[in-house]
Amino acid sequence: MTSWSARLAELGIELPAVVAPLAAYVPATRTGNLVYTAGQLPIAGGELLATGKVGAEVTPEQAKELARVCGLNALAAVHSLVGIDAVTKVVKVVGFVSSAPGFAGQPGVVNGASELFGEVFGDAGAHARSAVGVSELPRNAPVEVEIVVEVA
Repeated sequence: MTSWSARLAELGIELPAVVAPLAAYVPATRTGNLVYTAGQLPIAGGELLATGKVGAEVTPEQAKELARVCGLNALAAVHSLVGIDAVTKVVKVVGFVSSAPGFAGQPGVVNGASELFGEVFGDAGAHARSAVGVSELPRNAPVEVEIVVEVA
């Protein structure tokens, strides 16, 4: 089994504390050999890092960085449930982008999370994905990411 925790350390990446749920759900749940995370917002240190719509108040470049934070939060949720070293494959990534009218760059935004998973997991980070534009997200967040991973 690969040591993803060693890979994170090599990359200088520290997983954050798990973000407390904003409503009636758990950060991650396991069924069989799959772990599903709840949608993760770009929260760090207990604070939402940005608000607004991508293509208006938030630039696509900023949103891509925020999607990376969402990805880190998703990994923290997985780690809290099964340990990061149990991950064998990132199966699916779903990204929601709060989009200003006319903004169609959702795939580029969600790349912030997808590229993180590639850095950390290499070939095991290659995944199926959806990048969806939405009118609103919780707390007026610009982006939200959820993942499904296979575990040993």
